[in-house]
Amino acid sequence: MAAPGGPPAKYFAVDVECVATGKDHNARSVAQIAVVDEHMNVLLNAYVRPQLPVVSYLTPLTGITEELLQSRGVPLEEALAAVRAVLPRESVLIGQNIRQDVQWLGLKEGTDFEGMMDLQGLFRIWNEKFRSYSVFAQSHLARVLLSWEDPQGPNEHDAAEDARKSMALFNHHRHKLQTNPVAMQAAHSALLAAPAPPSFAKRNGVFEGVCMGNRKTCLCGAPFFG
Repeated sequence: MAAPGGPPAKYFAVDVECVATGKDHNARSVAQIAVVDEHMNVLLNAYVRPQLPVVSYLTPLTGITEELLQSRGVPLEEALAAVRAVLPRESVLIGQNIRQDVQWLGLKEGTDFEGMMDLQGLFRIWNEKFRSYSVFAQSHLARVLLSWEDPQGPNEHDAAEDARKSMALFNHHRHKLQTNPVAMQAAHSALLAAPAPPSFAKRNGVFEGVCMGNRKTCLCGAPFFG
């Protein structure tokens, strides 16, 4: 979708939320898919009925419930067709750990889209104190750089809200930061100085019997990727 009187969108934020279909941290099935264009239009917000039995809907994290998927969920094939229908082949996909979302959706670079840009890479900062790169959660980036406070609600994530947040951060980076070294340095300083609340996985190493994939507390033995 193009802005009124403007060129067609090239950048699209994609976000996926999953439910647990097993107890290890890799046992996840797609349950919500959202696509937002660079003009902040929500092009798709689809709920998906998992094909495998659900062990936990991870509701405090995802906001997803059995009732929601039963009433609004569609088969995965239908949702994926809708994703491909709104993504031009020349599109660049934006997101926090976007490669994982692409893998969950089975999208092929060079066929379904042109390329990817990961917010983790765009906003990573070399931290002299630890002699390594610091990377930040999407919520921390949005709160510090955009004063974007998450709406009050029972869940920490919603695919449509997170896709909008990803696109807002990407637009902020390309329009405000990447050509302005002073603004970029100020952003880096603010990100490093602001306290970051612990993630759901850090607060809940295991939730409803499901490993949440915290490397320090994981006991399920499943591999980590990336």
